[in-house]
Amino acid sequence: MARAVARRGHEVAILTTDRDAEPREGLAAGVAFDDGGVRVSVFAQGAPRAFATSWPLARALDAEVARADVVHIHSLFLFHVWAAARACRRHGKPYLLRPHGTLDPFIRRRRRLEKRVLGLLFQDRVIREAAALHWTAAEEGALAAPACFGTRGVVVPNGLNLSAYATLPPEGGLRARLPAGARGRRIVLFLSRLNFKKGLDLLVPAFARVASRVDDLHLVVAGPDDGMEAQARGWVAAEGIGARVTFTGLLSGEAKLSAFRDAACFALPSYSENFGIAVVEAMACGLPVLVSDKVNIWREIAAAEAGHVVPTTVDAVADGLEAILRDGAAAAAMGTRARAFVAAHYDWAEIAVRLEAVYRALAEGREPPA
Repeated sequence: MARAVARRGHEVAILTTDRDAEPREGLAAGVAFDDGGVRVSVFAQGAPRAFATSWPLARALDAEVARADVVHIHSLFLFHVWAAARACRRHGKPYLLRPHGTLDPFIRRRRRLEKRVLGLLFQDRVIREAAALHWTAAEEGALAAPACFGTRGVVVPNGLNLSAYATLPPEGGLRARLPAGARGRRIVLFLSRLNFKKGLDLLVPAFARVASRVDDLHLVVAGPDDGMEAQARGWVAAEGIGARVTFTGLLSGEAKLSAFRDAACFALPSYSENFGIAVVEAMACGLPVLVSDKVNIWREIAAAEAGHVVPTTVDAVADGLEAILRDGAAAAAMGTRARAFVAAHYDWAEIAVRLEAVYRALAEGREPPA
């Protein structure tokens, strides 16, 4: 997002803590670098770490905000949100606040008491004083509305650099990771964090049900463990489908593209998903997708006939998977529509124009385009 705006000639800076920083990405406290025209500065967390507290970040924000035209604050309930909003208030700068799905009722119910305390301390005020709230899908804004105090919202989706998906690797990259006896099977791909909200408790039994009737299927669960891998492996064992499921861990770069290349369909039956960038990546690669009606771009996917949308039940997920896998011609047509849909709606070059218009309106004190 930041690179796309910078390519339009704007000066863009990212200030962040080293919370969950990946060493492979070169992110560590004290590091500052330029990435695609975007200045990135990383600051160390202190105590309490659960709040991602960083007073060096707060001091740097105060100086950076003073010279900014507009500020884009990401996430809620963390130290940097308080510090950035405080700096904007101090210097009279407008800010766009992006909740990243944290106001979805499913997520809002978790750790409710802690969030209520943080809301009273600072978060409610930050939401009220935002120049606008940034939703990546209209559904996200509708679900969050009861917690927004009437603050206006704008919808600007996430995007892709489509050139990265124009040419996929040769077939076989993902299959090479499978047991020898599974390499000829059609692959159902789950690619996301292994997290409580991603619907693996639905997908595993649903896949088992379909695989009992369609014998050439294999489920690939790709993604980093976010607290659910051991439980997911337990579900696989309980269903007796250990030979039909492979866990690959995180796939990135060419390995991720190879996964999309080799899969027959993509599945993400989440209980809550404020956007679902992996779904868009799969569609960009021409895959038919199965998503729940809790993935917030489900209405767009359904309207484009780019995938099957189902409720969050095992029966519905199983029926949706079987519908895709039983009719190869219909699945291929769905994948073709999916690729065209992404090209029309999720190109960063076009999205940056929309985001620029929002930034400009906020900087000039005008109501942003809806």
